[in-house]
Amino acid sequence: MKRITIIMAAGLFSLGLGTASAQQDAASMAELLNLIEQGQARDSQEARQRESQFTQQRNQQQQLLNRARAERTRQENESARLENLFEDNQTRIVTARAALDERLGALKELFGVLQTVSGDTQARFNNSLTNIHFPDREQFLVALGSKMAGANTLASIEDIEKLWFELQREISESGKVVRFTDMVTLANGDQQEIEIVRVGTFNLAFDGGYLTYSPTTGAINELQRQPEQGRFTGSAGDMIDADSGVVTFGLDVTKGGILALLVESPTIKDRINQGGIVGYCIIGLGIIGLLIAIWRFIGLSTDSRKVSAQLKRDTASTDNPLGRVLAAYQSNQNADTETIELKLSEAALKEMPGLTKGLLFIKVISVVAPLMGLLGTVTGMIKTFQVITLYGAGDPKMMAGGISQALMTTVLGLVVAIPMVLLHTVVSGQSRKVINVLQSQSAGLVAQHSENQ
Repeated sequence: MKRITIIMAAGLFSLGLGTASAQQDAASMAELLNLIEQGQARDSQEARQRESQFTQQRNQQQQLLNRARAERTRQENESARLENLFEDNQTRIVTARAALDERLGALKELFGVLQTVSGDTQARFNNSLTNIHFPDREQFLVALGSKMAGANTLASIEDIEKLWFELQREISESGKVVRFTDMVTLANGDQQEIEIVRVGTFNLAFDGGYLTYSPTTGAINELQRQPEQGRFTGSAGDMIDADSGVVTFGLDVTKGGILALLVESPTIKDRINQGGIVGYCIIGLGIIGLLIAIWRFIGLSTDSRKVSAQLKRDTASTDNPLGRVLAAYQSNQNADTETIELKLSEAALKEMPGLTKGLLFIKVISVVAPLMGLLGTVTGMIKTFQVITLYGAGDPKMMAGGISQALMTTVLGLVVAIPMVLLHTVVSGQSRKVINVLQSQSAGLVAQHSENQ
């Protein structure tokens, strides 16, 4: 009996928390059995409710499935209908195109050429300077191109004649010089209304130089950097000032392409800046050497003139090297020949530093300048190899800085060295000329004094 009670208690424990609570309140076996019967009845009722819900949901799912199948059938029928309609339309299109080709005949080729010419003309006119004066023709060309590409309408005789007129007008305008006033964006960013001269379809000129036309914005802009002042910019000013006749003008047949490249091409200042610190040092040495060479050339030329004048006089003058040497001879005329020779040699040696002053420095500069250029070349190549190591050799612009420095320092070194060599030769010639006169006159005085004795 005790074993049955334990089994029944275990079964009641699995009924749930509410049944377990009721079992705890049961005072006898009869009450426990009653509670078990009530729990079984309640569980049966809940099971029946769940079964009823499951059945109802199953019916709803079946209805949804039937609706989906019906929609699929309808869509399949619609797809078949559209496919049949597409095939019918394709057949009708082929038939209509064949009929159109048959009716066009030889005009089909004409309209094809017309469409090509219309597209090419639109691209040409957009980049033309005449678009400044005739901006409305772009709308006509766009409409004509759309009409020819649509294939549902054909170009009329009026359209063909207007296209021919626009082409003829472009040819006519390419040979005209037109003066007008328009708003211009200057190089500093300011906008100003100025007088402009359009030279055919090639260039726009104003009093300060050349202008460019932007097809995308329709704006007229000044070049960031104008061409050479004397050769090209002056001719632009002459074109503005002229009313008639023939004017020499720097024409850009590329319609602004060459002028646009001037912005990218470096000036002399830019090239000097590419040389870096080494380039500046070379230029500094060149300037110093040039100043010393000019100073010594002027001084030696003056001494040479004074020595030439002294040769024509009998009295010694101390304002020139030869005069000072002659003065030393006159003050020692009563001495013997050896003393006279020593005195004259001493006087000539005293004049030597003044006559050779600065020549050695000029010679040193002529030697050091190319060496510094070589230094800049090596430095620039080191930078180039560093860039190649970091970024590779795929982009030439990355290596352009080092190569520019390498080449420019070499050029600057040669530019300084070559004139310094020539100047040293000229100045040394002047110095040797005066020294030779001093030596020859000293030797002559010694010989004369020896004969007299």
